[in-house]
Amino acid sequence: MYGMLIRLIAAVVLLTINFSVSATSWHDNSHYVALGPRTGYYLVRPGSPLSAQLGIDDAPTADTADPFAHGYGADALAFRFNRAGILSAPPAYIVQATPNQFYTHRLGSFVRGQSRLADVKAFFGEPQSIQRVPDGFIAYYAIQVYNPFEDLGGRR
Repeated sequence: MYGMLIRLIAAVVLLTINFSVSATSWHDNSHYVALGPRTGYYLVRPGSPLSAQLGIDDAPTADTADPFAHGYGADALAFRFNRAGILSAPPAYIVQATPNQFYTHRLGSFVRGQSRLADVKAFFGEPQSIQRVPDGFIAYYAIQVYNPFEDLGGRR
């Protein structure tokens, strides 16, 4: 009876830890950051509902938690343009951890309905990939990132 009670308590504790770790290891805090009437940007977690809603699931991201990547991965920037090459929606920063202020400051400088692909290229160069969409295209930029806490490379 006593041994069975201990096993039951141990099972409950393990399940509680497992559920709490899985619930906190991926916190989706995707949201829009408004800076003005036509300026602002989205902060989006890869694979989040907002990512799907914005149609940017094809962003060139790579998970830093991949055990073969040793903490290296990629965040991404996504810019939606109409057929004329004018920014038609707020840019999106697809980020796994803490956003880099270098990118958030630059994203805030683009004006929806006014900024052009040439303006984005002036900051970030040629896009790594372009996705065609019915009303225009999405230009993606990969941002290489490193998370030392995910580096399980076996070094001593």
